Amino acid sequence: MSRPGEQVRCPWCGDDPLYRAYHDDEWGVVSRDERHLFEMLILEGAQAGLAWITILRKREGYRRAFDGFDPERIARYGDLDRARLLADPGIVRNRLKIEAAIDNARALLALRERGESLAELLWGFVDGRPRQNQWRDLSEVPPRTPESDAMSRDLKRLGFRFVGSAICYALMQSVGMVNDHLVSCFRHAEVLSGTT
Repeated sequence: MSRPGEQVRCPWCGDDPLYRAYHDDEWGVVSRDERHLFEMLILEGAQAGLAWITILRKREGYRRAFDGFDPERIARYGDLDRARLLADPGIVRNRLKIEAAIDNARALLALRERGESLAELLWGFVDGRPRQNQWRDLSEVPPRTPESDAMSRDLKRLGFRFVGSAICYALMQSVGMVNDHLVSCFRHAEVLSGTT
């Protein structure tokens, strides 16, 4: 809930300063940066079954533990790295999610070997342009769309894991493939105009 004179935000970010900073500075901002896209793919998968604020609070831990989301390094992780990650309190210590991050790095490298980029692949599902939605209430925002369904199928076919449709839609929201800020939120117009 906004206080008098305060900017109106999407209600999901609440009052937590970290959540608000993510909402105000990053969520919905167009990103075509390969490293950032890979980071968000891993983090959105790690979030499955958890609150996003949990992942935000562990984000620096993830960056440290996963070598700054360098896919070349992550793809080479072996048993010692897996054990190190499973013991690291700075990340979500879930064996399946850790394995998925390693497999996703390998899938990304295989994609590159075929001459494709993650940015081209992901942005292809929205024809390279952000979708500008006009939601008035959180209840209108879908958990998945035909585009996220297609993205999920394609990523799975390419060997990526923890990329269900809802995870893909969350990724699309986070990297600006869709503008899902409510129209009442001050960020909706800024993201729409590109004054991020």
